[in-house]
Amino acid sequence: MKNKQHIKKGEGENYNYSQDHCFIKLSSRDTNGELCLIEDSVKPGFHLKRHHHKLMTEVFYMLSAEMELVFDDETIILKEGDTITVPPNVWHEAICKDGGKMLTLFKNGAFDVFLETLSKMTEADFSNKALMKSVSNKFDIYEE
Repeated sequence: MKNKQHIKKGEGENYNYSQDHCFIKLSSRDTNGELCLIEDSVKPGFHLKRHHHKLMTEVFYMLSAEMELVFDDETIILKEGDTITVPPNVWHEAICKDGGKMLTLFKNGAFDVFLETLSKMTEADFSNKALMKSVSNKFDIYEE
């Protein structure tokens, strides 16, 4: 990135899915794939299935409400103002029953491009398990 970027509240490329509404605050395209920052309004009943990353580090910062993060060795309730860093190769799952808001920083990952790819997929694509696994793996997301 050669120039500063100022993205105001409610701005940025955004994707409104059934479980959450994501705003891209820093694109991996602007950082040579090194960083990506997502502002995420998670909707009630949010559930991110158990997965891990081989290269990507994920940093969650809870802006409001609470989110349950389930790891192999413990479960952590992330509360407003809490941060947790999940390094590569750590299996994790996220549950936010009541909805909330968080920032997620991705290091060495193009999660914003993953969201963009999902936004162009059809219902039939989402039903195709082999395709979904391939797309997820392409973006360093590995499920059981």
